Amino acid sequence: MGLRNRGAAPTRRPTVWTPELLAKVEWRRRAAAEPFRGLGTSDGVVPGLFPLRSTGVDVERPRRAAQDYLAALTPEQLAEGRFTMRDVSWRHWNNGARYFLRHGVCLEELDETTRDLVLEILRRSLSAAGYAQVIDLMHLNLTIGEMRDEVDLLNEWLYWFSIYGEPEKGGPWGWQLDGHHVNVNCVFVGDQMVLTPSFLGAEPVLAESGKYAGTRAFGREEVVGRNLFASLDEQQRKAATIAEDLPPELFVGAFRDNFELNYSGLPFGELTAEQHVIARDLLGLYINRANDGHAAVRMDEVLARESDTHFAWAGDANGVFYYRIHSPVILVEFEHMAGVMFDNDTPTRRHIHTIVRTPNGNDYGVDLLRQHHERHRHGPDGHEPHDHAPHGHSHSHTHGPHA
Repeated sequence: MGLRNRGAAPTRRPTVWTPELLAKVEWRRRAAAEPFRGLGTSDGVVPGLFPLRSTGVDVERPRRAAQDYLAALTPEQLAEGRFTMRDVSWRHWNNGARYFLRHGVCLEELDETTRDLVLEILRRSLSAAGYAQVIDLMHLNLTIGEMRDEVDLLNEWLYWFSIYGEPEKGGPWGWQLDGHHVNVNCVFVGDQMVLTPSFLGAEPVLAESGKYAGTRAFGREEVVGRNLFASLDEQQRKAATIAEDLPPELFVGAFRDNFELNYSGLPFGELTAEQHVIARDLLGLYINRANDGHAAVRMDEVLARESDTHFAWAGDANGVFYYRIHSPVILVEFEHMAGVMFDNDTPTRRHIHTIVRTPNGNDYGVDLLRQHHERHRHGPDGHEPHDHAPHGHSHSHTHGPHA
């Protein structure tokens, strides 16, 4: 299996904006500008699933880290790298190697000291395992750059970082890390945290050479997902299997914030006690990317809806496959992909995409933000402040094609 030639893989800045390329950018812009509803089923979005409450989890450490980072930026970097909570750029993340609609400050352009301040925000928001996974995927981006002799276009620091809201004032705030195969959105409302949408992927999933040789990604997500399917009896497998072939891509990837996806597959209620253990282990691989306190809160939230949770499968447990876990409060997808940097046109285990979403209106913490601003309306006109949920109003830096 070889690499695609340099012109065939979508890494280079286009020299000519063709009608097809412009159409792709404009489709993404329009999708992000749609009023946010959130993921739902054909029955619509279910309200009231995410109460505004206190979790007791300490959120001062990430907040202080964000303040330290903002204090280190130049006026020009501040203008590029911070946005209001309602800015539509929240919804412009995408996992491609090209940077259509990218925004924020590129880590590659920061000095090492300021870059470390960004990493400290990540460390304090994520668990040790979650942080390590994100960094490994950034390292693997350099690996493919080394393999293709394109480290100027594919490297560990070609990621854009944005701060939303005003962490220095104690209100809702958040951050976004956006680039090839790493797209993480993190929102704090009070001491609650929402860590979705989070898209993580890799091609290759194993660095066999180069600076980060030996780095491997998604081994547990792959093995535990396969083990859950393998543990099912014939009748359970029939119920879980939604297709023989893998879908062409994840259903709820970038620019699909309002996608409709009905429940399908095997209800968790039909799992045995032993299978429940595997299923909870699998959920933990995604939920435990958050820091320990917020991961525990999130796991309780997800397990409270276990009776409404479904496991769906496509593909071959001994080959390539797709699976998802879907409930009213979480949606996880995993898939082996065809090559983009490599020249294989059918899926292999060398290229993996995953995503975690919060259905029913709470991606980007939107439902929590709505409740927060209803509770804390202020201003002489009694209207909500401008710093709230992301919708179709664009920040000045998002205008025009970015490539």
